[in-house]
Amino acid sequence: MSAMPPTDSFASRLLQWFDVSGRHDLPWQHPRTPYRVWLSEIMLQQTQVRVVIPYFERFTGALPDVPALAAASLDEVLALWSGLGYYARARNLHAAAKLCVEWHRGDLPRDFDALVALPGIGHSTAGAILAQAWGERFAILDGNVKRVLCRVHGVEGWPGSPQVEKQLWKIAREHVDDVPAGRLADYTQAQMDFGATLCTRHDPACVLCVLQDDCVALQTGRVEALPTPKPAKPLPERQALALLLRDADGRVLLQRRPPTGIWAALWSLPEHPDHDAARAWFGSHVGDGYDDSEALDVIAHGFTHYRLTLQPLAWRGVTLKAAVRDGDDQRWIDASDLSALGIPAPIRTLLEQQLA
Repeated sequence: MSAMPPTDSFASRLLQWFDVSGRHDLPWQHPRTPYRVWLSEIMLQQTQVRVVIPYFERFTGALPDVPALAAASLDEVLALWSGLGYYARARNLHAAAKLCVEWHRGDLPRDFDALVALPGIGHSTAGAILAQAWGERFAILDGNVKRVLCRVHGVEGWPGSPQVEKQLWKIAREHVDDVPAGRLADYTQAQMDFGATLCTRHDPACVLCVLQDDCVALQTGRVEALPTPKPAKPLPERQALALLLRDADGRVLLQRRPPTGIWAALWSLPEHPDHDAARAWFGSHVGDGYDDSEALDVIAHGFTHYRLTLQPLAWRGVTLKAAVRDGDDQRWIDASDLSALGIPAPIRTLLEQQLA
């Protein structure tokens, strides 16, 4: 680490830009506690700031610290997360909070290896927590940072490949060595802000860039080409049927999803891959009347690894052969109770429309 940080380094220019144009009023910055930084970092994975802010404020309002998160039920956590997507983040967050209570007396550990040992915290997230919450000298390498470093340094190859990522980590650590003491939190935020608001994926504002004189991509006309895109693969298509059953009181039957896989542990409609499977389930749980369903509008939803086309089928006045009991992975739900459960966003939208 340099005793006297260079005054015209990558880090110093980024900090100068941040002081004028960075984001200084984000809710997790005031107050900037380890828990709030951690929660924001997890929420910001795969999700934009403007989307995260209302979820962050609602989540911290209900669960303000690690012990409160650890003591909450998974259903409560998933309900607060519902609509934010990538639900494994919420399950990992909940599991990590429980381990913090068990291993670290209810605090987030101030140690890199201990942080990485917690579910859902990788090297970049651990570095971001240590730098922002405690001012420790750690580099980060999220998607925004990768894009900026690939362009400025002319790094070829898909940034997700191990070889390219190793190269980017080396560059990121060299830059963090130049950050003045006391400004690690600002520098970490500056990198994320710079990639999110100026050096964007499409139409970056190169004319305003404080790094333009040293940007290899700009000097060689490769701004749009870098970073190198991930090799494209066509997304597979999957189709399924969602069964929307309402009883005589207008309540809808929900079923908890399996603990692993897409929408794991969330409450959703009973789902089946085809009419044969759906008819068999309906017959065993309800009896006759499968063909009396009403076909609702098809739901198209994209996941990271495939596209799902979901055909909802609806019935009214249904009576189950066996009563639903407390503790079952099925329950009858009133419209007024939907907000208390973690429900996949497209299913929640469907239910709100049907139960309005």
